Amino acid sequence: MLGLMQDWPLLIHKIIDHAARQHGARKVVSRSVEGPMHEIGYADVRRRALRLARRLDADGIRLGDRVATLAWNTWRHLEAWYGITGIGAIYHTVNPRLFEDQIVYIMNHAEDRILLLDLTFVPLAEKLAPRLTTVERYVILTDAAHMPKTSLKNAVAYEDYIGEADEDFAWREFDERTAAGLCYTSGTTGHPKGVLYSHRSNVLHALAMLPLEAIGLASSDRVLPIVPLFHANSWSLAFAAPMAGATMIMPGARLDGASVHELLETNAVTVSAAVPTVWLGLLAYMEQTGKRLTTLKRVYIGGSACPRAMTEAFEKKYGVTVVHAWGMTEMSPIGSVCHVKPELGHLRDDALYDLKMKQGYAPFTIEMKITDDSGRALPEDGKTFGRLKVRGPAVSSGYFRGEGGNILDGEGYFDTGDVATIDPDGYMQITDRAKDVIKSGGEWISSIDLENLAVGHPDVAEAAVIGVRHPKWDERPLLVVVAKPGANPTRESILAYMEGRIAKWWMPDDVVFVPEIPHTATGKIQKTELRKTFEAYRLPTA
Repeated sequence: MLGLMQDWPLLIHKIIDHAARQHGARKVVSRSVEGPMHEIGYADVRRRALRLARRLDADGIRLGDRVATLAWNTWRHLEAWYGITGIGAIYHTVNPRLFEDQIVYIMNHAEDRILLLDLTFVPLAEKLAPRLTTVERYVILTDAAHMPKTSLKNAVAYEDYIGEADEDFAWREFDERTAAGLCYTSGTTGHPKGVLYSHRSNVLHALAMLPLEAIGLASSDRVLPIVPLFHANSWSLAFAAPMAGATMIMPGARLDGASVHELLETNAVTVSAAVPTVWLGLLAYMEQTGKRLTTLKRVYIGGSACPRAMTEAFEKKYGVTVVHAWGMTEMSPIGSVCHVKPELGHLRDDALYDLKMKQGYAPFTIEMKITDDSGRALPEDGKTFGRLKVRGPAVSSGYFRGEGGNILDGEGYFDTGDVATIDPDGYMQITDRAKDVIKSGGEWISSIDLENLAVGHPDVAEAAVIGVRHPKWDERPLLVVVAKPGANPTRESILAYMEGRIAKWWMPDDVVFVPEIPHTATGKIQKTELRKTFEAYRLPTA
C-alpha cells in the first residue's frame, strides 16, 4: 500500500521559488569582478534566472545539455545555476585552477555547448577555444559597458544575452532523478572524472545541511561562501542558503586575507566556509594588523585537515567557533561535520581539541564504515585504521560516461580512498589518503597528524610530510616546511617542538625547507609532485 501524499518532485527550481516567495528581499551581496559591490534580492535572482532559462531555451539548449561555467562566486554565477537547471540542462562548473590540458579534456568530455565565463577568464578561454570542439557560444558574465573585444565565437555580454528575454517563462518539469550538475574530480592521477549530480541528490543534500548538526543555517544568518561554486557545489551553500533564506555574501575573485576580512566586517557575516589556506591568509593578516572579528560566529573548515593551531587561534583569540568538516566531490560534497555531542560536552582543553581535530560524525543521509583491503569490516574503536567507505542518496554511484567502471562494493559503499578511524561515539578521523600513508617497519604513520603538529610551530607557515625510501624501515617520514615570512626556523628547532608530542618512531627523519609547497587545483597538497621532487633524497638515518 502506498501513502496518500502528493507527488512533489525534488527539483532545484523549487529552492529559488521558495527563496523568492518567503525571502524575496533578502540580499545576495557580491564583490563584482568589475570591482564595485552589488546587491540583489532573491526575488530578482529568480526573475533573472527565468530570463536566462528562456534565453537558453531559445538557443536550443535542451534536457540533458551541458552548459559550462568558468566563474567566481557572484550573483550572476548563482542565478546561472538556477536558470540552467530550470530547463533540465546541466551546469558544468569548470575549475579554472586546473591545468589547461585538463580544462580542454573535461569540456570536450562533457560536450559543453555554451560557456558562461567571467572577465578574468577571457584570455584563458581565447587561448583554449580552438581546442574546445563542442562550444557554440561564449557568454561573458558582464554588461555592455565592460564587454571586452574578443575573438571568442558568438561572444555576447551576459546582461545583453538575458536582456533579450523576459521572465514570462515556466520552469520545465521532469523526473527528480534528472541530472542537474557536473563536477569533475581534480584528477591528480589520470584524467579527471565527472561526478553527475541529480536534482534529487542536490535538494536532499541541501536539506541535510540545514540542521545545526550539519552547517546549520537560518534566515537571520549572513553567509560568506568563500569555497567556490566550482568546488563541489560550494559545499551545498548555493542551495542551502536560499533554502534557509540566509543572506549570501559572494566574494568574487579576491580571496586574500585583507579582502576576506573586509567582507566579513562590512557585511556583518555570521557564518563562513573555506579551505585552510584561505583561513591561514586571514589569520596572518589579522596577526599583522591587529584587526579583530566582531560578528563572525562559526567557520567551517574542510578540503584538507584543519591544523590544531588554526582552530585554537580562531576560538581562543577571536572567539569564533571552528567546525571541522570533511567530504569530497563524489559526496555532493559534505560527508561529516565535527560538532560536539552533548555526551561529550564535559570535555575541556586538550581533550576538547583532540575531539575537534577529528572530521566528525556523519549527518543524516550518510552511512560510513571502515574495512581492510579485502573489504572486511573493522572495529570502530577509534584506534583501528581502515579504508573509509560511504553510501547515501547524495553519494555517487558511478562516474560520467562510465569512467572508472563499477565504483561500489557489494553493499553499495563507495571507497573514498581515505584511511580513517571511527570511534565508539561515531566520530571519524582521516589519518591519510590510502596512497599517502607512510608504512614504516610494517606500521602506519599518519602524515596528516605530523603536518598538523608541525604547523603549530610559531615559525611554520605550511608543512607537508611524505614517505621516503629507507633501507631498513621501507619508508620514513620527511617533513617539508615553508617558513613564515621573516622567520628562520631550523631543523633542530622544529624537531624539538615535535618531540614528546608524538610517538618517537613517528618523528620525521629529516626536515627540508622550500619556498612553496605544490597544491592541486582544489587547494590540497600535491604529494605526487613532492614525491617526484624528493624521489632520490637520502635520509640522514639511511
